[in-house]
Amino acid sequence: MNRSLFIIFATIALDAIGIGLIFPILPLLLQDMTHSTHISIYMGILASLYAAMQFIFSPLLGALSDRWGRRPVLLISLAGSAVNYLFLTFSHSLILLLVGRIIAGITSANMAVASAYIVDVLHENNRAKYFGLINAMFGAGFIIGPVLGGF
Repeated sequence: MNRSLFIIFATIALDAIGIGLIFPILPLLLQDMTHSTHISIYMGILASLYAAMQFIFSPLLGALSDRWGRRPVLLISLAGSAVNYLFLTFSHSLILLLVGRIIAGITSANMAVASAYIVDVLHENNRAKYFGLINAMFGAGFIIGPVLGGF
């Protein structure tokens, strides 16, 4: 496997670890922040907000990666994730958590860019294997992330 593919797969795994890290932490953070017993409502809002932004903006970021190249858009996506994690770490209000999740959703193009990169660099006969590896890396990261977040 060449270096560029390794970086793509590592990026996907690290992104999934980051996503998974927040699952065990977020309910406690929300409970501390809101003093509410209805944490599941807040969790649902945060998850839905992220997904809605991802739904709206992933096609746009995919198109931008066609125009600007895969690397700049992937870096923007990673920066958005980093900003979200900073908001999660340092926010003391629900509004800042919501802003962080909006930013993360808007810039969540890692999977789309990784898939486009696979199409760009690999022959048609090898693509399915590497698309499978993208999903495997996401799965591996999502196994590791919640475990790390629970410590």
